[in-house]
Amino acid sequence: MGSSSINLSLTFKTMYDIAEFIMRATSQVSSEQAGKMIETLVDLYNRKDGKVLVMGAGRSGLVGKAFAMRLLHLGYNPYVLGETIVPAIGEKDVTIAISGSGRTKLIVTAAEAAKDNKATLIAITSYHDSPLGKLADVVVEVPGRTKYSTNEDYFQREILGVREPLAPMGTLFEDTAQVFLDGIVAELMVKLKKSEDDLRRIHANIEL
Repeated sequence: MGSSSINLSLTFKTMYDIAEFIMRATSQVSSEQAGKMIETLVDLYNRKDGKVLVMGAGRSGLVGKAFAMRLLHLGYNPYVLGETIVPAIGEKDVTIAISGSGRTKLIVTAAEAAKDNKATLIAITSYHDSPLGKLADVVVEVPGRTKYSTNEDYFQREILGVREPLAPMGTLFEDTAQVFLDGIVAELMVKLKKSEDDLRRIHANIEL
């Protein structure tokens, strides 16, 4: 079958719908919540004595890994939950947990452990009153349909115009969280007076 016979209209419609959702979601994210996250991370950087542990399950975990990589480039000391080199976490450290529903058992349990060890917890979730949100010191509500109950998401889907068949399960949350965290990176670059050259110097020079 030649490429000319393939109809990609659904592919591009999905791209447009996801981009449109992210644009709408931008106005829904609280600048106060995002500001508290920035303040927490800037304070950690200035203290020079703490670590960042990023955690998320599934695709949210991949979003977390991408963010952890940028934190490394910015000069932080980041780790990702599940890797073999994760050290002990304590009161000088910051944990960032990513879960659209805020009730993914693995992440909630890990967040509880972080709090038990007196780490500061930042939650990226769609629900501030979720188990994860209630544990967190800083909550940033990022809109997006989750893979769980459709009932709990109905109002948000109606307000933000979600096209369910084109963005299954947690796609909208994960994509929106990724773009939001890239925005956080840009803000941190300014706050920490980092240039792209600064980031490039720390970027891996041995890659697979």
